[in-house]
Amino acid sequence: MVGVIMTELRQRFGRPLRLALLGGGPDSWIGRMHRTAAALNGWWQPVGGVLSGDPSRSRAAGVALGFDPARSYADIGEMIDRERARADGADAVAIMSPNDTHYPYAAAALDAGLDVIGDKPVSHDFAQACDLVARTRANSRLFAVTHGYAAYPMTRYARWLVADGALGEPRLVQVEYIQSGLATRLEENQTSRRVQWLFDAQRSGLALVWSAIGCHAQHLACFTVGRDVARLSADVGTLMPGRTVIDHVSALLEFDGGARGTLTATQAAAGAENDIRLRVYGGRGMLEWSHREASYLRLALQGEPARTIGRGDPYLPASILGAGRTPRGHPEGLLEAFGNIYAELAQERIARSLGESIEPLPYPRIEDGAHSMAFIEACLASHRSGRWVDVPRLHA
Repeated sequence: MVGVIMTELRQRFGRPLRLALLGGGPDSWIGRMHRTAAALNGWWQPVGGVLSGDPSRSRAAGVALGFDPARSYADIGEMIDRERARADGADAVAIMSPNDTHYPYAAAALDAGLDVIGDKPVSHDFAQACDLVARTRANSRLFAVTHGYAAYPMTRYARWLVADGALGEPRLVQVEYIQSGLATRLEENQTSRRVQWLFDAQRSGLALVWSAIGCHAQHLACFTVGRDVARLSADVGTLMPGRTVIDHVSALLEFDGGARGTLTATQAAAGAENDIRLRVYGGRGMLEWSHREASYLRLALQGEPARTIGRGDPYLPASILGAGRTPRGHPEGLLEAFGNIYAELAQERIARSLGESIEPLPYPRIEDGAHSMAFIEACLASHRSGRWVDVPRLHA
C-alpha cells in the first residue's frame, strides 16, 4: 500500500524532479553513485551542474556525461543564475565536491530556494553546520545527508526493533568502521589532485578520517538507537607515523538516556576492507549488523535461539520491505541505499509541492549532519583535555 501511494504521488506530480550536480565528474566513483541512485526509482533526472572546480574542465565534463552544453556550468554562481532563469530549472542540488566546498555550495543553494542532497561532512565545523540548519529552516527547504549505511533495509529494521522495544532499553552500543585506504603513505603522491586536497587539513576538515568514514559510524549508531551522543571521551590521532592529518578516532560514548557505547574509525588498518560493524545490546537481547552481509541482521534475545533475519523476509514491516527492491538472496548494496535517500527526499518534496503531507521519512537530515560536526569537535576537545566532554547541542 505504501508503494502504491508513493507511485500515485509521483504520477500526480507529472514529472521527475530535476537535479543539478556539484562535483562528481566522469571519473568519480561517488559521482556515478549519485547519478545512478538519483535516477534509480524514476524520482529524479540529473540535468547538468558544475562538475569540476576548473571552469573549462567543468564544461567539458558536463558534455562528457551527456548534459546539454548550456547546462554544463563553470561555477555555482553561473549555475544558480542560469537555472533560476529557466522554466525547467533545477529543483535541487547534489553536492559531492571536495569537503571545503560543501558548506558554501549548500548555503548558496538553500538561499536560491533549492533543496540539497549533500555528502558528508556538511561543513568545516559545528558553527557552519548550525548555519545550514538555520538556512534550511528559514527557506523551508529539505536537506538530506548521504549516510547510506542507515538506508539499508536491515539497518532500518534494526532501528525499528529498538524503537519497538524488542531489545529492551538500550544499554550498550558498539560501532566500528575500519579501512586500509590510508595504510600506505598516499600523501607522497603529490601529482594527484584528490590526494592534494585530502591531505590539506584546511580542505579535508577537522579530522580526515572523521570526514571520510567516522561520521558514518557515529550516525549509524545514533540512527539505530534513536538517540544522540550526550558526552564522550576520545583518543584522536594517527596510526601512520609522521602523518599530519588524523587517520584514527576511538571514543567511549554516553548516549541520551544513559546507554554506553564505543566507536572506532580508522583508514590506516593494513589489510582491512570497507568493514562496518554495529552491535546494540539492550535489557532483553542484542542485534548485530555487518556491512559484509548487509542483507542480514542477527537478533539474539536472552533465553531464545539466535535468529538471522534477511532482507525480503515476508513478515517484515511494509516500510522495511519497501526499502528493498529484489527478493531475499539477491544482493543489494550501497547504490540501492543511496537510492532510498533520494527517493524519500523526493517524496517529501513532491508532497509539499502538491500541498499534501506524508508520514515522516527516515532519511538523514541536516540536523544529523550538525550532530556529527558537534561530535568531532567534542572528540578533539576531549583528546586535548584528557577528559570526558559534553557534545554541543543544536538549538531548536
